[in-house]
Amino acid sequence: MSDVIFRAATAADIPAIVALLADDVLGAKREQPGDPAYDAAFAAIAADANQLLAVADVGGRVVGCLQISFIPGLSHRGAWRGQIESVRVGADQRGGGLGRRMIGWALDQCRARGCAMVQLTSTASRTDARRFYEGLGFAASHVGFKLTM
Repeated sequence: MSDVIFRAATAADIPAIVALLADDVLGAKREQPGDPAYDAAFAAIAADANQLLAVADVGGRVVGCLQISFIPGLSHRGAWRGQIESVRVGADQRGGGLGRRMIGWALDQCRARGCAMVQLTSTASRTDARRFYEGLGFAASHVGFKLTM
């Protein structure tokens, strides 16, 4: 997996990213490949300097993705936070260390932006993901809440 390149996503990557997001029990229910809403969402992300939608690319093929939101705040003496979301690794790439490398790369991006902390969420039913993140040093220190609008 030494030939993996981590880079900012381009509009041409949208179909591959959506396919990754749809490739599990939860994503299959909520994602709709081909929906033009993804193009508008990508445009908004790309226009926002505090957003980084990134892909893991192997030989020109998108095999993983994640999004980092850089969040300014007043708490913690005005600290910036990195929020990592939508982490996905292609089914044929799992178990080979790509996820660990992707998160390491994301943490480097957060450090470079001066983030004092990094946070992420994972759906409670994703027990393997929870073990993965805890193994990387993340602590389940807070209780999260969401309201679907």
